[in-house]
Amino acid sequence: MVSEKAMPERKPKQQPKQMLRVRLVKSQHGRLKKHQACIRGLGLRRIGQTVDVEDTPAVRGMIGKVSYMVEVLP
Repeated sequence: MVSEKAMPERKPKQQPKQMLRVRLVKSQHGRLKKHQACIRGLGLRRIGQTVDVEDTPAVRGMIGKVSYMVEVLP
């Protein structure tokens, strides 16, 4: 009979994180402060800049708020 201590616990395999590629296509000047904060939170600074962000509900919410300024690339 094998004791429980002899068998190491198995850790669940981590799945690769899903990423979204987001590009800023319109200027953030003159926009609402909350929308500017969303753009900054996504890591965008310049028009045409593209960043890869993790696909989480929070990030999707930020993208939804500023969808008129950003473009999600495949």
